[in-house]
Amino acid sequence: MGYVEELRKIVGHRPLILVGSVVLVLDEQERVLLQQRREPHGKWGLLGGLMELGESPEETAQREVLEESGLQVKNLSLINVYSGKNYFVKLANGDEFQTVTMAYYTKQYEGTPVINKNEALDLQFFSVTELPDYIVGSHKKMIEEYINQQQRNG
Repeated sequence: MGYVEELRKIVGHRPLILVGSVVLVLDEQERVLLQQRREPHGKWGLLGGLMELGESPEETAQREVLEESGLQVKNLSLINVYSGKNYFVKLANGDEFQTVTMAYYTKQYEGTPVINKNEALDLQFFSVTELPDYIVGSHKKMIEEYINQQQRNG
């Protein structure tokens, strides 16, 4: 059982502040790897998840990408840290939380993507300028910020 599950046993559905990491895993054609999630059903999003005790944000990112895709990512570069009132979530089961999310990108990874069928319906690379319509809104903003950073850095 993970840290968040243990906390939920104590606090129930009360609001929590949770720290997480997501990663833009980019292939040689600058396409980003997205996961089509089981929950909410069919929604696309970046690979990532919540921090466990003792982890750094980078370690969280690496562990989550490995769990969700079988890929080992290296040389993570920070895009930005996201939090605030727009990152408050209430789940269908009543759990409430606000996230503090570190978004990273990398072009260095090992392995071939494999779908974790417990969490995902599909894994696909998409052009960063041609994303699916049904995508996590905050993840779309993170991808847009990555594009803007790359354009500024030439």
